[in-house]
Amino acid sequence: MPKDFLKGVAEEYDVVVIGSGLGGLTAANVLAREGRSVLLLEQHYKLGGLATWFKRPGGHIFDISLHGFPHGMLKSCRRYWTQEIADSIVQLKHVRFDNPMFSLTTTFDRKDFTRLLSTDFGLEESRVQEFFDTARSMNFYDDQAMTTGQLFDKFFPGREDVVRLLMEPITYANGSTLEDPAITYGIVFSNFMSKGVFTFQGGTDHLVKSMEREMIRNGVDIRIRSNAEKINIENGAIKSIQVNGREIRTKTIVSNANLRSTLFDLVGEDYLDGKFVEEAREVRLNNSSTQVYMALKEGETVDRDTGDLLFCSTAELFRTNLLLSKDVSSRTFSFYYPDIRPQGKNRYLIVSSTNANYEDWAGVDKEQYEADKQHLIEDTLNSLEKYVPNCREKIDHVEAATPITFEHYTKHKLGSSFGTKFEGLGVSRALPDQVKGLYHAGSVGIIMSGWLGTINYGVIVANDVDSYLMKSESTPLASS
Repeated sequence: MPKDFLKGVAEEYDVVVIGSGLGGLTAANVLAREGRSVLLLEQHYKLGGLATWFKRPGGHIFDISLHGFPHGMLKSCRRYWTQEIADSIVQLKHVRFDNPMFSLTTTFDRKDFTRLLSTDFGLEESRVQEFFDTARSMNFYDDQAMTTGQLFDKFFPGREDVVRLLMEPITYANGSTLEDPAITYGIVFSNFMSKGVFTFQGGTDHLVKSMEREMIRNGVDIRIRSNAEKINIENGAIKSIQVNGREIRTKTIVSNANLRSTLFDLVGEDYLDGKFVEEAREVRLNNSSTQVYMALKEGETVDRDTGDLLFCSTAELFRTNLLLSKDVSSRTFSFYYPDIRPQGKNRYLIVSSTNANYEDWAGVDKEQYEADKQHLIEDTLNSLEKYVPNCREKIDHVEAATPITFEHYTKHKLGSSFGTKFEGLGVSRALPDQVKGLYHAGSVGIIMSGWLGTINYGVIVANDVDSYLMKSESTPLASS
């Protein structure tokens, strides 16, 4: 008899959270702290969404994706999670760029970028400071007409090298393009410019397990292999959730699933007004990625000067469409040293990531798909050879993941790594106006993507849910 992953589940909860990405985990934890009964449903056998890990023979533990986030993560984790998690946040001090235009290493903060732009790139420091101040002052309510490309033209006309330095890491981090609204770049960039790039020491297994312990302490009912099938609505409000063939009543639902999946698969457009449906269908999904995971043999090392993050490219110019090409010319290498990702042994891991289009990987037969993955691996090793000589002889294990991989494990439509484009944020925020008690938290709009944005959006949505529940609880008393 198959295992019943809903054994012992209650008949009703204040809140059901669908999906255990960082937004869903944070919303569940915040609401449980407020005394709400919370059921967390995850269709996979691990928590974390794209912020998770996998193991391979030989004791290798790989993080699924490249992890770099602003200093603000420390405050958010301390406030909404635990001091233990916050204490695991460390800075990546060696961020390297290597391309036909320039080769340099930076701490990736405002002070060092000002130095580089003023000395190596020959810009007036006052102009650099004005650009940084402009980016820092941007907020969601600003005029959204100016594009990121126009922002760069205003401050650094004709300087494609400067655009590459300032833009390339953000494109890798959240899929931002020169055609997107400038605020989607400015807000994210200025966050990183605060104090640099940070990561979790110990890897995502340490992070997610710490989060799981904290949720259990706060009373969250966590269920894996529990697939949300349908959100049931009655009289314009949430009635229940259908999961693994069972109906569970709830007052509110927070969907941490892809926005389009939430609207058109779990809810259905019959419960949404026509104008909202039109707006939702116009929301663009963000791009996906490919990744190559490499583990070095025991005893093999990587020189620390190789860098923590390495943005390398053979492309003569920076073009966002080139970053999505299946003929890869640009990739990011993330180096996991033993002190950053302790595994009991002095093992070194390397993960290569490239932005990618889902369409380039979908629709091919199995034989061609496997051949394309092998080509990706070989091309990646060829690129890595420049930075880690004789890398093939040093590597103990290598494998690749594609947009199809991410779609399979996360159920993200088109394998989207960053949820939706900018317009998704407004649709996500408006969802409770369509169905009472229904909320969405996740990677929506470039502002709310990335680890920090997703965690903070989980907090915002949790506060909205708690406010809704308090109002609904007080209504009968007020009417009497």
